[in-house]
Amino acid sequence: MSATGASLPDDLGRKFISGCHILHYHRVLDAYGHLSVRHPTQPDIFIMARQIAPALVSAPEDLVQYRVSDASPVDPSMTDGYVERYIHSEIFKKFPDVYAVIHSHAESVIPYGISGVPLQTCFHMAGFLGTSTPVYDISTLYSAGDKQDMLVRDTRLGEALADCFANSKSESRSADHAVVIMRGHGMTVVAPNIEECVLRAIYTQQNASIQTTVLVTRSAYRGSAPLPEVRFLNDAEAADSAVMTHWSSGRPWKLWVREIEQAGLYINKA
Repeated sequence: MSATGASLPDDLGRKFISGCHILHYHRVLDAYGHLSVRHPTQPDIFIMARQIAPALVSAPEDLVQYRVSDASPVDPSMTDGYVERYIHSEIFKKFPDVYAVIHSHAESVIPYGISGVPLQTCFHMAGFLGTSTPVYDISTLYSAGDKQDMLVRDTRLGEALADCFANSKSESRSADHAVVIMRGHGMTVVAPNIEECVLRAIYTQQNASIQTTVLVTRSAYRGSAPLPEVRFLNDAEAADSAVMTHWSSGRPWKLWVREIEQAGLYINKA
């Protein structure tokens, strides 16, 4: 990273790179999508990789620091950044307790942003979803002359996405939702740290796959007896399950790090 930025602890840099690799290994990210983390001692700065595929992020030199205020690079010479960094800056700006953000094009989630079928919490590993997951529809926000390529290209579009994480446009400083689905695009995930953000992204993807399987299974059912309603997790079950994944997030993280260390594709020089 540029010497003009705030130094990043070595362990956080390594964890950030591992997070990028884990997300690729579990097919949450491919050549596109990105992870960010708020600076631990300078909360008005956040870190992302430069504009390369997440699997290829490998060294501190691949990391770029940005200002939360406007997503501008701390080092003005660092121009090779993601267009959609405004997703991250506006979420960090609105929610001081969010320290990690993931934007993904997970294919299992996309149907729940375009079909009208709401994503529901199917199992305990996705309790952080609660009992509703908002959908961000960028088409309602375009102004004359905007590129309508679904990308969050500026602070205005990023602010509207950040607003979806709150139940209303109140002055709440904490996110009410861990995940927002983006119509025709993917999802964005927030958490208080990298490990939990990665966990939430992976299990949101799995939850969407499970729900699709449930809906297909019911559609294919040809029995004579009527089926009972699908029983998704209720408020109490989702809330208590979310607590469980919060305190246990270190367990899968250690496994996932070992997986990428043994995979042969990933390099982490931090």
